[in-house]
Amino acid sequence: MAKSEWSFKSAVELSAALTAKKVSAVELTQDAINRIERHDGKINAVCVRDFDRALGTARDADAAIARGETQPLLGVPVTIKESFNIAGLPTTWGFVPQKDFKPAEDAVAVSRIKQAGGVILGKTNVPVGLGDWQSYNEIYGVTNNPYDLGRTPGGSSGGSSAALATGYGPLSIGSDIGGSLRVPAFHCGIFAHKPTINLCAARGETPPPFPAMPREGDLAVIGPMARTAADLTLLLDVMAGPDPLDAGVAYRLELPTARHQALRDFRVLVIDSHPLLPTDNDVRGAIEKLAADLSKAGVSVARESALLPDLARTSRLYVRMLLAFLGAFSPPEEFAGAQARAGQLSPDDLSLGAEQLRGITASHRAWVLDAGARAALRAQWRELFRTFDAVICPIMPTPAFPHDHLPDQDARRISIDGNDYPYSDQLAWPGAATLPGLPATAIPLGLSNSGLPLGVQIVGPYLEDRTPLRLAELIEREFGGFVPPKMFDD
Repeated sequence: MAKSEWSFKSAVELSAALTAKKVSAVELTQDAINRIERHDGKINAVCVRDFDRALGTARDADAAIARGETQPLLGVPVTIKESFNIAGLPTTWGFVPQKDFKPAEDAVAVSRIKQAGGVILGKTNVPVGLGDWQSYNEIYGVTNNPYDLGRTPGGSSGGSSAALATGYGPLSIGSDIGGSLRVPAFHCGIFAHKPTINLCAARGETPPPFPAMPREGDLAVIGPMARTAADLTLLLDVMAGPDPLDAGVAYRLELPTARHQALRDFRVLVIDSHPLLPTDNDVRGAIEKLAADLSKAGVSVARESALLPDLARTSRLYVRMLLAFLGAFSPPEEFAGAQARAGQLSPDDLSLGAEQLRGITASHRAWVLDAGARAALRAQWRELFRTFDAVICPIMPTPAFPHDHLPDQDARRISIDGNDYPYSDQLAWPGAATLPGLPATAIPLGLSNSGLPLGVQIVGPYLEDRTPLRLAELIEREFGGFVPPKMFDD
């Protein structure tokens, strides 16, 4: 069965076609289902299928459209990361003991997508505990990259990125604390947006079997994923807003408009190197080309600035605060082991691995001091954004890497231009935007010579999410965006 004309269309295009009666919601839903049934044996992106309910929702959407009703996502197929609660479907986070856990209520983001008329096809695969840049677990198996089945699609929202790249509907949602929206977007050549911290209510993206309680994230966010930049804005506007259980009322936050509407008016700082972790030739080459293209288009492009916060200090602070949070959930024996190893560290050891151990075992006093350092870092970013509108930088040091399922992540290595580095050191680039809570939009930049997706993140000012989103849209319009994987472009 050949692909339909709708398989790789954007949500904006599908919505217009639905309104114009050029296609029905049932036809779009069946088209996405057909693609999943035809291709997902190789990709394994959609781990929980909910096709009967999806078709029922699509029929309701068609009836609503016939009545002249309008909603932002009415009749548009959507997939949801497995970590979000959907009433009646399993939420496992890859934990085998929780394989039969089924929440009674939808996550806030899921509820908002349903209220906006979205047709939910099912749930997408994740790593165990959302703790990897690969997406595999004993319950649902391994998700593969659509551009090279032997490589990761990214993680932890890897099922969502692979689903989008393979044409399983135009929209998905994911979450991000260590790059889990941006890394899969990079590895699968799609778009994703890490919103400003706490912009989108995350209640219901909860590890089972814990109850879904209001949650104000310290580092973690939830956000949209799509094949076009404009679709990110469409879905973000549906997802954004505080938890009504926190705020007392359900309202929408009015984000400032983008700083500029024309590409030539933007002032950007473009960087491609990190003092603690190199980027490979493919990534640097893509960034060099983008910087040159932007300059030719009239953008004010700087390649260095004294205003940029110290990236090495940022990474060390980030991994300490990240592991202070994640380490709180370590089993007692793992925590005791981390304490023993931390006690043997030299004060001169400033490696990211050492800082992770310090974070796991940090006292509350140490965390408070780190939080103060983060507040100072946020002030530095505010000052930078007086001069620049956005910072463009890598998401990861290399394109998608081969599957590596060694149980001990500390034993894994990432190869960068033939040299090996600790696997977890890849936190360096995602943390640049995560630690200060800034919005960051992941955009594709075509394919490498070996056919793997390339991309960057556009970091914007606090609560000015529309600025990096607009810049992403303009870059896509001027230089191109998503490129379908050849083996699934049918």
